Amino acid sequence: MRLAGRCAFALLLCGALLAGCVRQPVFQREAYVFGTRVDITVYGGERERADAAITAVLREFDRLHRAYHAWEPSELTALNDALARGEPREISPELAAMLRDAQQMAARGDGLFDPALGALIELWGFHTDAFAPRLPDPAKLAALKAARPRMSDILIDGQRIASRNPAASIDLGGYAKGYALDRAAAILREQGIRDALVNIGGNILALGSKGGQPWRIGIQHPRQPMPLATMPLYDGEATGTSGDYQRYFELDGVRYAHLLDPRTGEPAHATQALTVLATPRPGVGVLSDVASKPAYLAGDGWREQTRHFAIDHALRVAADGRIEVTRALRARLEFFSPTENIDVID
Repeated sequence: MRLAGRCAFALLLCGALLAGCVRQPVFQREAYVFGTRVDITVYGGERERADAAITAVLREFDRLHRAYHAWEPSELTALNDALARGEPREISPELAAMLRDAQQMAARGDGLFDPALGALIELWGFHTDAFAPRLPDPAKLAALKAARPRMSDILIDGQRIASRNPAASIDLGGYAKGYALDRAAAILREQGIRDALVNIGGNILALGSKGGQPWRIGIQHPRQPMPLATMPLYDGEATGTSGDYQRYFELDGVRYAHLLDPRTGEPAHATQALTVLATPRPGVGVLSDVASKPAYLAGDGWREQTRHFAIDHALRVAADGRIEVTRALRARLEFFSPTENIDVID
């Protein structure tokens, strides 16, 4: 859950557009949570109400970060320690609900999205903010691949969690930003905020509009410090991107990104970036966060994966730079450069 500096494009773009047509006040605050930069923008209303709502959201983000961090001491690390010992553990109702949902999401994505790969993430060194350009020990990697930890190994009985496989270690990094988006939307609505944009490291959820016009955000170009395209984001929609350009290292001319394929135990190389846009529905934040992962890892089979999650708006930048976009999303996009290298698919 981290953000490269160049991924601030969405915030800068929204700020620039707002500056040119503001008729109502705009309240914006940034923070650093989940190992990434977050930004909350509220359009219109009174400063006191906006400040109180934003403060409540950031307080909730801090709570989620402390409760469910996969590596720093938390309820989640305590659970992982118990599972590694082969012991069951009672957990909070919230975490139990998250794990049930994540398990269902993993099944929908054919196991390509799998939060039980925490040990694999650690082996590759992607569990820290400062990771070294090195390959994992071949013997340890082979042993972990042979153990095949999966979310299907996790046994959930109410709040009692156990595991069939001691190699299963849960990391909610591909789920928690989306969960936080949904919590932010709920809190903002409870606080009487109708129009807002929440950005957590490039995962974005829109509430209402910007003065009657849809919010407008950018899709980051995976190889250039600029947006690939811009698009409107309407009330209740959320978007998420999985890419190889934020957390990665290069070794001997090969790029190794943090998105690990459970089938190989290694980073995937067929895609540079995969963006999904989820239309309004319950849990839209989680959906936007999760759905991009299996599609990214599926390579040329990405469209089948987005269909598993009922996602009609999606864009892929393949390893060779080809752009593939669904017809529904293409109708929304404004590209920054010539579009002859774009394949539109249903």
